Amino acid sequence: MHTYRQKRKFNPAQFLVIAYLAVISVGTLLLLLPVATTGEGSLTFMDALFTASSATCVTGLMVVEFGRAFTVFGQIIIMVLLQIGGIGIMTFSTIIALLLGRKIGLKERLLLKDDLDNIKMAGLVKLVKHVIFLTFTIEGLAAIPLFISFIKDYPVGEALYLAIFHSISAFNSAGFALSENSLTAPLASLIIMVLVILGSLGFSVLVELFSRKRMREFSLQSKIVLTFTLILIVFALFAFLLLEYNNPSTIGSLAPLQKLQTALFYSINSRSAGFNVLATGQMHSATLFLTIILMFIGASPGSTGGGIKTTTFGVIILAVWNVIRGKRDIEIFRRRLSERLVIKAFVITLLALFWVIFVTMLLSITESASFFALLFETVAAFGTVGLSTGITASLSGIGRLLIIFTMFIGRVGPLTLAVALAEQKQVLLYRYPEEEIMVG
Repeated sequence: MHTYRQKRKFNPAQFLVIAYLAVISVGTLLLLLPVATTGEGSLTFMDALFTASSATCVTGLMVVEFGRAFTVFGQIIIMVLLQIGGIGIMTFSTIIALLLGRKIGLKERLLLKDDLDNIKMAGLVKLVKHVIFLTFTIEGLAAIPLFISFIKDYPVGEALYLAIFHSISAFNSAGFALSENSLTAPLASLIIMVLVILGSLGFSVLVELFSRKRMREFSLQSKIVLTFTLILIVFALFAFLLLEYNNPSTIGSLAPLQKLQTALFYSINSRSAGFNVLATGQMHSATLFLTIILMFIGASPGSTGGGIKTTTFGVIILAVWNVIRGKRDIEIFRRRLSERLVIKAFVITLLALFWVIFVTMLLSITESASFFALLFETVAAFGTVGLSTGITASLSGIGRLLIIFTMFIGRVGPLTLAVALAEQKQVLLYRYPEEEIMVG
């Protein structure tokens, strides 16, 4: 009688989670190398783990002073983690495999589909090539005007380095900055805004956007993403101006045109990147609550950002509106959305909401900061946004681990993690009778 151990098969979601954990682990070890730190204050294992997680999950939250704690080598390690985390680990792996002449099989395509949040299996390898080309082209072109902006205040070599770093950080919605004061200059501010928007749209949308198609020829995905992105930016712009116009700690002392520029920067920045160009902790409570909502919504599927995603938010808004109007089908741009899609949108939102509430409750036990500040920090981590009210560095070890795990969930997605942790699904050959209950 022959016995054998059954080989465990990982589903795409599990493999994706393991891949991200592996990159974070390698990044942590590299940041602990003496050549990666300046020696100004000892970098602990927890500091390195938090920084590597924040970089790989393209968040931007920091527990050490980034510019002073790391050498150029350490900063380059973080920049590489930003790039890998931004475009997706499986995308990065696929392009290396293609360069080595390997064929991309069905298993790799399934992993790519999950990593890029793509709907179809067809054309995935072609999409990866477009992703790599667009990423490096956009980052390279954006670095030129950033260099022109930075060279006024820095030597040529340093200005070039800053331009490349901030171009990568902005496009990957990371919020890591070596010199945040330089980002307030009009030219630099404009380029950063454009990069953050492009990075938050999603790669499939970017491909269509640069394909010279007419708007009416765009896919439903692209139309919904572009529509709700525009709505959220405009809404956040006017709301921020209204709430902070006379606040001397933020934009109250600025000239009208500067107020508009800063408000636009913040409205774009607060959903994905999180560059700290304003004193977030000095904002009015209403503004901070608005920011929490924007961070929770986040960027779009297949993008470099986190959150529940603009399409999820859009589907929920449409579903609620249809219920109010008494309509059964959810329609947009002359297309009908499936019930399965609507249920998935609500599941993602509820999972995210439950996790945010759970982590905030735990942080309120382990930390001494206010409940509102802890809620802001938790949602920032989930939305992979680098904004903070200033409590990140003072978090306890348990608090930092909770934020690390929240950043991780924000990057891979709550539903992906739930699928990875769930048992293998069983196909049932029967259905129970349907019955109505009272709700609301």
